Amino acid sequence: MQQPLLQLGVNITLFGMGIVFVFLLLLALCTGAMSRFVTRYFPVIEPMKETAGQADTAQKARIRKIIQLAIAQHRKKR
Repeated sequence: MQQPLLQLGVNITLFGMGIVFVFLLLLALCTGAMSRFVTRYFPVIEPMKETAGQADTAQKARIRKIIQLAIAQHRKKR
């Protein structure tokens, strides 16, 4: 009586572990395939690199213009 019950428990355990293993294997394969698909058809476009001096002066000029416009708008409200 004990042997078939123990054998049934081992069979159910191995069946469950097999199901989980197959599911995780399929999940890993699908994730890898989706990753390759996305990187192939939707590549990352890298922005153009600016030199530090150009970016710095351009940003300072932009900020200066924004501040001037904000001051002008504030003075109009008074």
